Amino acid sequence: MADKRDYYEVLGVSRDASQEDIKKAYRKMALKYHPDRNPGDATAEEKFKEAAEAYDVLSNPDKKARYDQFGHAGMSGAAGGGGYEGFGGFSMEDIFSRFGDIFGGGFGGGFGSSGRGGARVQKGSNIRIRVKLSLSEIVNGVTKTVKIKKAVKCPHCNGRGAESDADIRTCETCHGTGMVTRVVQSFMGRMQTSSPCPACGGQGKVITKPCPHCHGAGVVEDTEEVSFKIPAGVVEGMQLTVHGKGNAARGNGVNGDLLVLIEEEENGELQRDGNDLVYTLFVSMPDLVLGTTAEIPSADGKVRIKVEAGTQSGAILRVRGKGVPDINGYGRGDLLVFIQAWTPTKLDKSEKEMFEKLRESVNFAPRPSKTDKNFFDRLKKMFN
Repeated sequence: MADKRDYYEVLGVSRDASQEDIKKAYRKMALKYHPDRNPGDATAEEKFKEAAEAYDVLSNPDKKARYDQFGHAGMSGAAGGGGYEGFGGFSMEDIFSRFGDIFGGGFGGGFGSSGRGGARVQKGSNIRIRVKLSLSEIVNGVTKTVKIKKAVKCPHCNGRGAESDADIRTCETCHGTGMVTRVVQSFMGRMQTSSPCPACGGQGKVITKPCPHCHGAGVVEDTEEVSFKIPAGVVEGMQLTVHGKGNAARGNGVNGDLLVLIEEEENGELQRDGNDLVYTLFVSMPDLVLGTTAEIPSADGKVRIKVEAGTQSGAILRVRGKGVPDINGYGRGDLLVFIQAWTPTKLDKSEKEMFEKLRESVNFAPRPSKTDKNFFDRLKKMFN
């Protein structure tokens, strides 16, 4: 994550900045590094993209909340300095299709065939899926491959929507800009407004002979196999974004995104509390008195622990480093073992006699320490 600057730093705003302040800061940065003002400047273009990526996250309340909690890993699906394979990244087309309206009338709002122009670039819709993960997959991270029914670029016409390039002509109404301009008289004087061209739908071009397979749409419905990495330490409800793997857009536009909502499978033995795992170990009374060892489950397989002689029911043993990795790479949680005494419900005559004798022993009379009495304090420490 070292190569990723903090989004608040990119836009030059504080973490408690309002949405209006965030929008103003982005517009200032976007205008400063806009390609029209910095032709051929690769550094300015990168800063332009960086500002757009920051604004995309901080202007969305859900994304902003995940970023504030998990940092870049919550946005990209990468953790602890890992790469952004499958996640993140903005193209210039994507930026103008998403945020073109923020620049006002001074700059083009999209990309045409020659690079940048007024023609509107369409963006395909997003696809949202749910992925259920086992505890092992959450602890170790996993690569998932799913089959998705979606709109894809028409293979017959390669997304252009026409039989051939010769069957596409420049729109005569907007002359290829995709926009029409009107001058209206208002109480403030003459005002100029721009809107998508009604003749071509903002595309700047008209198809004279549509492709017979997609009927001019440039997209068809198909099933695609998509693979993506899920980092270790994700939590229930987290949403990862696989950019460009959503529905294809008409007219060779920008693909939508695949939104992956994380769900956790229930584990019959281990329960998760943040980055810690909790296991309840039932121990017989003789073993609590004399001490014993026990083999218990963990996310990495079985581990053996020692129960010291005289351990009280309700004690919590901690096995360090056997919990869930932190998604931001800050170490790993622990395995907390909750000791529970197992009380027999049926005794034969000799066993009853033995317990009758033990009941008279001073060593079996309860003498709780202050620590033993503060059961709820121990529970608080366990889950904090």
